[in-house]
Amino acid sequence: MFDWKPQFAVGIPSIDAQHQKLFAIARELYEAMSAGRGKASLALILDRLVRYTATHFAHEERLMRIYEYPDFVRHKAQHDALTKQVLGFQKEFDAGMVSMTVQLLQFLKNWLENHIQVSDFEYGPCLKQKNVA
Repeated sequence: MFDWKPQFAVGIPSIDAQHQKLFAIARELYEAMSAGRGKASLALILDRLVRYTATHFAHEERLMRIYEYPDFVRHKAQHDALTKQVLGFQKEFDAGMVSMTVQLLQFLKNWLENHIQVSDFEYGPCLKQKNVA
Protein backbone atom coordinates (compact mmCIF):
# COMPACT_ATOMS: atom_id res chain seq x y z
CA MET A 1 0.00 0.00 0.00
CA PHE A 2 2.79 2.46 0.83
CA ASP A 3 5.28 1.96 -1.95
CA TRP A 4 7.83 4.64 -2.77
CA LYS A 5 7.99 5.29 -6.50
CA PRO A 6 10.69 7.21 -8.40
CA GLN A 7 8.06 9.66 -9.66
CA PHE A 8 7.68 10.90 -6.06
CA ALA A 9 11.23 12.32 -6.08
CA VAL A 10 11.30 16.12 -5.83
CA GLY A 11 15.01 16.23 -6.64
CA ILE A 12 16.20 17.45 -3.24
CA PRO A 13 18.14 14.48 -1.77
CA SER A 14 17.44 15.23 1.90
CA ILE A 15 13.73 15.62 1.27
CA ASP A 16 13.50 12.58 -0.99
CA ALA A 17 15.20 10.48 1.70
CA GLN A 18 12.74 11.73 4.31
CA HIS A 19 9.79 11.03 2.03
CA GLN A 20 11.06 7.48 1.54
CA LYS A 21 11.29 7.03 5.30
CA LEU A 22 7.72 8.33 5.75
CA PHE A 23 6.52 5.74 3.25
CA ALA A 24 8.49 3.02 5.05
CA ILE A 25 7.01 3.86 8.47
CA ALA A 26 3.50 4.11 7.02
CA ARG A 27 4.00 0.74 5.29
CA GLU A 28 5.13 -0.74 8.61
CA LEU A 29 1.93 0.57 10.22
CA TYR A 30 -0.20 -0.94 7.44
CA GLU A 31 1.58 -4.29 7.67
CA ALA A 32 1.21 -4.36 11.46
CA MET A 33 -2.50 -3.62 11.16
CA SER A 34 -2.93 -6.26 8.43
CA ALA A 35 -1.12 -8.84 10.57
CA GLY A 36 -3.48 -8.18 13.47
CA ARG A 37 -0.83 -6.85 15.81
CA GLY A 38 -2.23 -5.37 18.98
CA LYS A 39 -3.16 -1.81 19.76
CA ALA A 40 0.02 -1.17 21.75
CA SER A 41 2.18 -2.15 18.79
CA LEU A 42 0.15 -0.02 16.38
CA ALA A 43 0.30 2.92 18.81
CA LEU A 44 4.11 2.77 18.89
CA ILE A 45 4.38 2.77 15.10
CA LEU A 46 1.77 5.52 14.78
CA ASP A 47 3.71 7.61 17.30
CA ARG A 48 6.91 7.12 15.33
CA LEU A 49 5.09 8.17 12.14
CA VAL A 50 3.68 11.28 13.82
CA ARG A 51 7.06 12.28 15.26
CA TYR A 52 8.92 11.68 12.00
CA THR A 53 6.30 13.62 10.04
CA ALA A 54 6.84 16.58 12.38
CA THR A 55 10.61 16.31 11.86
CA HIS A 56 10.15 16.17 8.10
CA PHE A 57 7.74 19.12 8.00
CA ALA A 58 10.14 21.19 10.12
CA HIS A 59 12.99 20.39 7.71
CA GLU A 60 10.95 21.34 4.64
CA GLU A 61 9.69 24.53 6.27
CA ARG A 62 13.19 25.53 7.37
CA LEU A 63 14.48 25.15 3.80
CA MET A 64 11.52 27.07 2.40
CA ARG A 65 12.13 29.95 4.84
CA ILE A 66 15.90 30.05 4.30
CA TYR A 67 15.57 30.02 0.52
CA GLU A 68 12.53 32.32 0.52
CA TYR A 69 10.06 30.01 -1.19
CA PRO A 70 7.26 32.41 -2.24
CA ASP A 71 4.37 30.05 -1.42
CA PHE A 72 5.66 29.10 2.04
CA VAL A 73 2.56 30.23 3.97
CA ARG A 74 0.18 28.07 1.91
CA HIS A 75 2.50 25.07 2.08
CA LYS A 76 2.90 25.38 5.84
CA ALA A 77 -0.89 25.64 6.21
CA GLN A 78 -1.19 22.25 4.47
CA HIS A 79 1.35 20.79 6.89
CA ASP A 80 -0.50 22.30 9.85
CA ALA A 81 -3.86 20.92 8.67
CA LEU A 82 -2.53 17.37 8.30
CA THR A 83 -0.70 17.59 11.62
CA LYS A 84 -3.92 18.64 13.36
CA GLN A 85 -5.87 15.77 11.75
CA VAL A 86 -3.26 13.14 12.55
CA LEU A 87 -2.75 14.32 16.13
CA GLY A 88 -6.52 14.26 16.62
CA PHE A 89 -6.70 10.71 15.29
CA GLN A 90 -3.75 9.65 17.44
CA LYS A 91 -5.41 11.06 20.55
CA GLU A 92 -8.67 9.25 19.76
CA PHE A 93 -6.82 6.02 18.94
CA ASP A 94 -4.85 6.14 22.19
CA ALA A 95 -8.09 6.75 24.11
CA GLY A 96 -9.77 3.77 22.43
CA MET A 97 -12.33 5.96 20.66
CA VAL A 98 -11.37 4.85 17.12
CA SER A 99 -9.56 1.91 15.61
CA MET A 100 -6.94 1.69 12.91
CA THR A 101 -8.66 1.08 9.58
CA VAL A 102 -7.65 0.57 5.98
CA GLN A 103 -9.74 3.67 5.15
CA LEU A 104 -7.63 5.82 7.47
CA LEU A 105 -4.43 4.47 5.99
CA GLN A 106 -5.80 5.00 2.47
CA PHE A 107 -6.50 8.64 3.40
CA LEU A 108 -2.93 9.01 4.66
CA LYS A 109 -1.51 7.38 1.52
CA ASN A 110 -3.57 9.61 -0.78
CA TRP A 111 -2.63 12.74 1.17
CA LEU A 112 1.06 11.86 1.16
CA GLU A 113 1.19 11.04 -2.54
CA ASN A 114 -0.90 14.06 -3.59
CA HIS A 115 0.99 16.46 -1.32
CA ILE A 116 4.34 15.31 -2.68
CA GLN A 117 3.29 15.27 -6.33
CA VAL A 118 1.55 18.64 -6.20
CA SER A 119 2.73 20.91 -3.38
CA ASP A 120 6.24 19.53 -2.93
CA PHE A 121 6.82 19.45 -6.68
CA GLU A 122 6.03 23.18 -6.69
CA TYR A 123 8.91 24.08 -4.35
CA GLY A 124 11.34 21.57 -5.89
CA PRO A 125 12.43 23.76 -8.81
CA CYS A 126 12.76 26.82 -6.56
CA LEU A 127 15.07 25.02 -4.13
CA LYS A 128 17.01 23.18 -6.84
CA GLN A 129 17.65 26.50 -8.59
CA LYS A 130 19.29 27.66 -5.34
CA ASN A 131 21.41 24.47 -5.19
CA VAL A 132 19.73 23.03 -2.10
CA ALA A 133 20.87 19.47 -1.46
